[in-house]
Parts: sequence; structure tokens; C-alpha cells
Amino acid sequence: MKLIYTKNNILRGMLIYSAGDTIATLIRGELLPLRILGMILLGGTLYAFEIPNYFIWIDQKVTHFKHKKTIKTLLSLCYFNPIWIARHVFFIRLFSHEKIGWFILNIGLKSYIGALPISIFGNFIIQNLIPIKFRFFSSAVFSSLLAIY
Repeated sequence: MKLIYTKNNILRGMLIYSAGDTIATLIRGELLPLRILGMILLGGTLYAFEIPNYFIWIDQKVTHFKHKKTIKTLLSLCYFNPIWIARHVFFIRLFSHEKIGWFILNIGLKSYIGALPISIFGNFIIQNLIPIKFRFFSSAVFSSLLAIY
């Protein structure tokens, strides 16, 4: 599999992840410039690289399966798992100068379970109705909306 890392995904990741997180912090009455910069960096590097490539991998792996839509949705839900969420929370807390510890895994698990009904629906749409070219954008917007919620 040829890995991709495009300028469009870098810019989308920088803008969307930081915008969603900033809106969420403003709702809580906070404004943390270092956190905004951290989310810009995270969205434009790690997320802009790994997420689009995982979505391409999903498409390649399901070609021989009968229930492609269900499997693509499940693979997406497996990717954005409690540990992935905990890693995201780790970065947020790091950028916010907040306490970091193993309790972040519990936050990841509770967040995953709490958002699961919405995540199933959202990831089904992203994986099955959105062309691959726009899946990272759609996923970033969806993640941002979940952060705001």
C-alpha cells in the first residue's frame, strides 16, 4: 500500500481539529493558545497522515467480503477505539498543562462507550457514503462535532 500525506489533508487536519477543539473549550469558558497550537500541530501531522491511510487500508481489505458496509463500519470503530481516544485526551491534556495519568484510559473507555450509538451511525456514513477523497475531511468534521458535544 502506498502511503499518502497530502497538503490538502494537512491543511484540513490543522483547521478542522483545532477549530472543533477551540469551540469546545470556548463553550467551557476557556481559551488556551498553546492547546490551539498543539491541536493545529496534531491535526496537520499525526492525524493527517494516519487517518486517511487507515481509510485506504479499510477499502483495500474489504474487497472480498460479502457485507462490505458493515465490515468497513466495524473496522472504523475498531480504529477509533478507547486507546485512540485516550491518546487524543493525552495530547489535549499535554497541550493544556493538565494532569496526565492512567486515568486517561478510563476517560477513553467512557467516551467511546458514550459516543458509540452516534459513532456507529457517523462512521457508517463516512465509510460507505463518502468518497475516499473526502473521508478524512468528513471524519475530522465528525470528530470535531463530537468534541463540541
